[in-house]
Amino acid sequence: MKTLLNLIWLVFAGFWLAVGYALAGLLCFVLIVTIPFGIASFRIAAYVLWPFGRTVVDRPTAGALSTIGNIIWVVVAGIWLAIGHVVTAIPLFVSIIGIPMGIANIKLIPVSLLPLGKQIVSTDRPFAGYGR
Repeated sequence: MKTLLNLIWLVFAGFWLAVGYALAGLLCFVLIVTIPFGIASFRIAAYVLWPFGRTVVDRPTAGALSTIGNIIWVVVAGIWLAIGHVVTAIPLFVSIIGIPMGIANIKLIPVSLLPLGKQIVSTDRPFAGYGR
């Protein structure tokens, strides 16, 4: 079922959202100081392409620099990516088959706003980021 949902997601939302994250990542790589944001953006772009079967957990070693970076990220790119998720979720909710994908899109908003200090893991091993 995860594979079917991921394929439908890829066609209707995942590809375009991943392009948005990739563009944000490229912009961050051009501005040398923001390379950590670019790395986080590409990591989320890969997650947005194939989200079902994976989840986001807090990285236990994240510290104050992640918090400061997240504040900067929200102002620069996070709010625009979150708006992209909301705009993409609305048409998905209109169709019955798109409701699970609309819910997944809404669940991606927190990681689009605060990507630093997060880790993407398989839902089979949600505590992998904690060394378990």
